[in-house]
Amino acid sequence: MSETATTSGKTPVDFWFDPLCPWAWMTSRWVLEVEKVRDIEVRWHIMSLAVLNEDKLDTLPAEYRDMLETKAWKPARVVTAAWQKHGADVLGPLYTALGTRFHNNGEGPTTEAIAGALADAGLPADLIDYADQEDFEFDAELRASHKEGIDKVGQEVGTPVIAVPGADGRQIAFFGPVVTPAPKGDDAAKLWDGTLAVASIPGFYEIKRTRTAGPDFSNL
Repeated sequence: MSETATTSGKTPVDFWFDPLCPWAWMTSRWVLEVEKVRDIEVRWHIMSLAVLNEDKLDTLPAEYRDMLETKAWKPARVVTAAWQKHGADVLGPLYTALGTRFHNNGEGPTTEAIAGALADAGLPADLIDYADQEDFEFDAELRASHKEGIDKVGQEVGTPVIAVPGADGRQIAFFGPVVTPAPKGDDAAKLWDGTLAVASIPGFYEIKRTRTAGPDFSNL
Protein backbone atom coordinates (compact mmCIF):
# COMPACT_ATOMS: atom_id res chain seq x y z
CA MET A 1 0.00 0.00 0.00
CA SER A 2 1.34 3.46 -0.86
CA GLU A 3 2.22 6.04 1.78
CA THR A 4 -0.31 8.52 0.39
CA ALA A 5 -3.48 6.47 0.01
CA THR A 6 -5.62 3.91 1.78
CA THR A 7 -8.16 1.51 0.37
CA SER A 8 -10.85 3.84 1.74
CA GLY A 9 -9.39 6.87 -0.05
CA LYS A 10 -8.76 8.61 3.27
CA THR A 11 -5.40 10.09 4.28
CA PRO A 12 -3.29 7.41 6.00
CA VAL A 13 -1.92 8.07 9.47
CA ASP A 14 0.71 5.52 10.47
CA PHE A 15 0.92 5.15 14.24
CA TRP A 16 3.66 3.20 16.05
CA PHE A 17 2.85 2.25 19.63
CA ASP A 18 4.21 0.32 22.57
CA PRO A 19 1.15 -0.96 24.47
CA LEU A 20 2.94 -0.44 27.80
CA CYS A 21 3.22 3.36 27.48
CA PRO A 22 0.35 5.37 29.04
CA TRP A 23 1.29 8.49 27.08
CA ALA A 24 1.12 6.64 23.76
CA TRP A 25 -2.27 5.33 24.88
CA MET A 26 -3.52 8.88 25.46
CA THR A 27 -2.27 9.95 22.02
CA SER A 28 -3.85 6.93 20.35
CA ARG A 29 -7.25 7.73 21.80
CA TRP A 30 -6.89 11.30 20.55
CA VAL A 31 -6.03 10.07 17.03
CA LEU A 32 -9.13 7.89 17.03
CA GLU A 33 -11.12 10.98 17.96
CA VAL A 34 -9.48 12.81 15.05
CA GLU A 35 -10.76 10.04 12.73
CA LYS A 36 -14.27 11.30 13.53
CA VAL A 37 -13.57 14.91 12.55
CA ARG A 38 -10.91 14.68 9.85
CA ASP A 39 -10.69 12.51 6.71
CA ILE A 40 -7.98 10.19 8.03
CA GLU A 41 -7.51 6.47 8.57
CA VAL A 42 -5.14 5.18 11.25
CA ARG A 43 -2.82 2.29 10.40
CA TRP A 44 -1.33 0.69 13.51
CA HIS A 45 2.23 -0.59 13.92
CA ILE A 46 4.12 -2.10 16.84
CA MET A 47 7.27 -0.58 18.31
CA SER A 48 9.07 -1.42 21.53
CA LEU A 49 10.53 0.64 24.35
CA ALA A 50 12.53 -2.46 25.31
CA VAL A 51 14.16 -2.52 21.87
CA LEU A 52 14.69 1.24 21.90
CA ASN A 53 16.53 1.12 25.22
CA GLU A 54 18.24 -2.26 25.16
CA ASP A 55 21.69 -0.79 24.43
CA LYS A 56 21.51 1.81 27.20
CA LEU A 57 19.98 -0.06 30.13
CA ASP A 58 22.97 0.76 32.34
CA THR A 59 22.24 4.48 32.02
CA LEU A 60 18.58 4.27 33.00
CA PRO A 61 17.02 4.64 36.46
CA ALA A 62 16.70 1.27 38.18
CA GLU A 63 12.90 1.33 38.29
CA TYR A 64 12.57 2.10 34.58
CA ARG A 65 15.20 -0.49 33.69
CA ASP A 66 13.33 -3.13 35.70
CA MET A 67 10.08 -2.24 33.95
CA LEU A 68 11.69 -2.67 30.53
CA GLU A 69 13.31 -5.96 31.44
CA THR A 70 10.35 -7.57 33.21
CA LYS A 71 7.19 -6.04 31.70
CA ALA A 72 7.77 -4.44 28.30
CA TRP A 73 8.62 -7.51 26.25
CA LYS A 74 5.51 -9.55 27.00
CA PRO A 75 2.79 -7.37 25.42
CA ALA A 76 5.06 -6.40 22.52
CA ARG A 77 5.66 -10.07 21.71
CA VAL A 78 1.98 -10.97 21.93
CA VAL A 79 0.96 -8.04 19.72
CA THR A 80 3.61 -8.94 17.16
CA ALA A 81 2.58 -12.59 17.14
CA ALA A 82 -1.07 -11.64 16.69
CA TRP A 83 -0.12 -9.39 13.78
CA GLN A 84 2.03 -12.05 12.12
CA LYS A 85 -0.50 -14.85 12.52
CA HIS A 86 -3.74 -12.94 11.97
CA GLY A 87 -2.89 -9.86 9.94
CA ALA A 88 -2.51 -6.13 10.51
CA ASP A 89 -6.25 -5.61 10.96
CA VAL A 90 -6.05 -7.10 14.46
CA LEU A 91 -3.57 -4.50 15.71
CA GLY A 92 -6.07 -1.74 16.39
CA PRO A 93 -8.63 -3.86 18.26
CA LEU A 94 -5.93 -5.65 20.26
CA TYR A 95 -4.23 -2.38 21.20
CA THR A 96 -7.57 -0.99 22.36
CA ALA A 97 -8.22 -4.10 24.44
CA LEU A 98 -4.73 -4.03 25.98
CA GLY A 99 -4.75 -0.31 26.69
CA THR A 100 -8.21 -0.43 28.24
CA ARG A 101 -7.08 -3.12 30.66
CA PHE A 102 -3.56 -1.81 31.31
CA HIS A 103 -4.40 1.86 31.71
CA ASN A 104 -8.11 2.63 32.03
CA ASN A 105 -8.87 -0.35 34.29
CA GLY A 106 -5.55 -0.18 36.15
CA GLU A 107 -4.72 -3.85 35.66
CA GLY A 108 -1.19 -3.14 34.43
CA PRO A 109 0.73 -5.27 31.91
CA THR A 110 0.17 -8.57 33.68
CA THR A 111 -0.11 -11.93 31.97
CA GLU A 112 -3.73 -12.08 33.11
CA ALA A 113 -4.49 -8.68 31.57
CA ILE A 114 -2.87 -9.67 28.28
CA ALA A 115 -4.85 -12.92 28.20
CA GLY A 116 -8.03 -11.00 28.94
CA ALA A 117 -7.29 -8.54 26.14
CA LEU A 118 -6.84 -11.38 23.67
CA ALA A 119 -10.31 -12.62 24.60
CA ASP A 120 -11.75 -9.10 24.37
CA ALA A 121 -10.32 -8.75 20.86
CA GLY A 122 -11.64 -12.15 19.78
CA LEU A 123 -8.16 -13.61 19.29
CA PRO A 124 -6.96 -17.14 20.11
CA ALA A 125 -6.03 -17.66 23.74
CA ASP A 126 -2.84 -19.53 22.86
CA LEU A 127 -1.22 -16.28 21.65
CA ILE A 128 -0.41 -15.68 25.32
CA ASP A 129 2.27 -18.38 24.97
CA TYR A 130 4.41 -15.86 23.08
CA ALA A 131 4.60 -13.53 26.09
CA ASP A 132 7.43 -15.48 27.72
CA GLN A 133 9.02 -16.88 24.57
CA GLU A 134 12.59 -15.64 25.06
CA ASP A 135 13.72 -17.01 21.70
CA PHE A 136 10.85 -15.10 20.16
CA GLU A 137 9.67 -16.53 16.85
CA PHE A 138 8.83 -13.12 15.40
CA ASP A 139 11.67 -11.09 16.89
CA ALA A 140 12.90 -9.98 13.46
CA GLU A 141 9.45 -8.72 12.50
CA LEU A 142 9.09 -6.81 15.80
CA ARG A 143 12.48 -5.17 15.32
CA ALA A 144 11.77 -4.33 11.68
CA SER A 145 8.48 -2.64 12.56
CA HIS A 146 10.15 -0.74 15.39
CA LYS A 147 13.00 0.34 13.11
CA GLU A 148 10.61 1.53 10.41
CA GLY A 149 8.95 3.92 12.83
CA ILE A 150 11.97 5.09 14.77
CA ASP A 151 14.05 5.67 11.64
CA LYS A 152 11.53 8.33 10.64
CA VAL A 153 12.17 10.44 13.74
CA GLY A 154 15.49 9.34 15.30
CA GLN A 155 16.66 7.48 18.38
CA GLU A 156 16.13 10.36 20.82
CA VAL A 157 12.37 9.90 21.07
CA GLY A 158 9.97 7.26 22.35
CA THR A 159 6.44 6.15 21.61
CA PRO A 160 4.22 7.03 19.83
CA VAL A 161 5.59 7.84 16.40
CA ILE A 162 3.12 9.24 13.88
CA ALA A 163 3.73 9.59 10.14
CA VAL A 164 1.49 11.39 7.65
CA PRO A 165 1.84 12.35 3.98
CA GLY A 166 3.39 15.77 3.44
CA ALA A 167 2.49 18.22 0.70
CA ASP A 168 4.96 16.56 -1.66
CA GLY A 169 3.63 13.07 -0.90
CA ARG A 170 6.57 12.08 1.26
CA GLN A 171 5.87 11.26 4.89
CA ILE A 172 6.28 13.73 7.71
CA ALA A 173 6.89 11.95 11.01
CA PHE A 174 6.93 13.16 14.60
CA PHE A 175 6.95 11.89 18.18
CA GLY A 176 3.84 12.61 20.21
CA PRO A 177 2.05 14.84 20.79
CA VAL A 178 2.10 14.16 24.53
CA VAL A 179 -1.24 15.34 25.88
CA THR A 180 -3.59 14.68 28.80
CA PRO A 181 -6.49 14.21 28.85
CA ALA A 182 -7.10 13.12 25.27
CA PRO A 183 -8.89 16.00 23.49
CA LYS A 184 -12.34 15.45 22.06
CA GLY A 185 -14.33 16.98 19.21
CA ASP A 186 -13.19 20.42 18.07
CA ASP A 187 -10.23 20.36 20.46
CA ALA A 188 -9.03 17.10 18.90
CA ALA A 189 -9.26 18.67 15.46
CA LYS A 190 -7.43 21.85 16.53
CA LEU A 191 -4.55 19.87 18.03
CA TRP A 192 -4.33 17.74 14.89
CA ASP A 193 -4.28 20.72 12.57
CA GLY A 194 -1.68 22.49 14.69
CA THR A 195 0.54 19.43 14.97
CA LEU A 196 0.53 18.96 11.21
CA ALA A 197 1.24 22.66 10.70
CA VAL A 198 4.40 22.74 12.83
CA ALA A 199 5.57 19.30 11.67
CA SER A 200 5.41 20.46 8.05
CA ILE A 201 7.90 23.31 8.55
CA PRO A 202 11.40 22.34 7.31
CA GLY A 203 13.86 22.47 10.17
CA PHE A 204 11.22 22.36 12.91
CA TYR A 205 12.14 19.90 15.67
CA GLU A 206 10.56 20.50 19.05
CA ILE A 207 8.08 22.32 21.26
CA LYS A 208 8.11 21.23 24.89
CA ARG A 209 7.14 22.21 28.41
CA THR A 210 7.39 20.45 31.77
CA ARG A 211 4.58 18.01 32.46
CA THR A 212 2.56 19.04 35.52
CA ALA A 213 -0.03 16.23 35.34
CA GLY A 214 0.02 12.50 34.79
CA PRO A 215 -2.07 10.60 32.24
CA ASP A 216 -5.77 11.26 32.81
CA PHE A 217 -7.90 8.34 31.61
CA SER A 218 -11.18 9.65 33.04
CA ASN A 219 -12.71 10.59 29.68
CA LEU A 220 -11.66 7.45 27.78
